[in-house]
Formats: sequence, structure tokens, C-alpha cells
Amino acid sequence: MRLDKFLKVSRLIKRRTVANEACDAGRVSVNGKPAKASVNVKEGDVIEILFGTKTVKAEVLKIQETTKKDEAKDMFRYL
Repeated sequence: MRLDKFLKVSRLIKRRTVANEACDAGRVSVNGKPAKASVNVKEGDVIEILFGTKTVKAEVLKIQETTKKDEAKDMFRYL
């Protein structure tokens, strides 16, 4: 699954366009490397997102095309 879509579906970032902009600005990395929005994400990958001064690190647990709001938190775990 594309990185920008995963961020939206898992609700780490609310909108796909915002996820795209964050990737383009270099604020998102996958497994320690800066990532573009088109990078394929798989289970076990570690995503790091910079929100201003705050950094969020999460590990991908499962990939789903769609999910309900209360089930979205099962797609990743914070590190």
C-alpha cells in the first residue's frame, strides 16, 4: 500500500493530501530513510513523522484498504 494512503487509512494523518504534503516536505521517513508518498509500506515497517517539534514513531502491524475509525488503531502501534 502507498505510504500516503496508509497514513490516511490508519488515521495517523487525517487527510491524504496532508500526508502527501508531509512526504514532499521530507517530514516522513520509513525505516530511517526519507520517504516519498509513493513508497510501498508493508507490515513490520517503522514510520517516523515530524509534527513541528513532536516526533511520532509507529510500527505497521497490518495493511487494510479501508477500516472503521475504532479499528484504525489496530493497524499500527506507537514506539
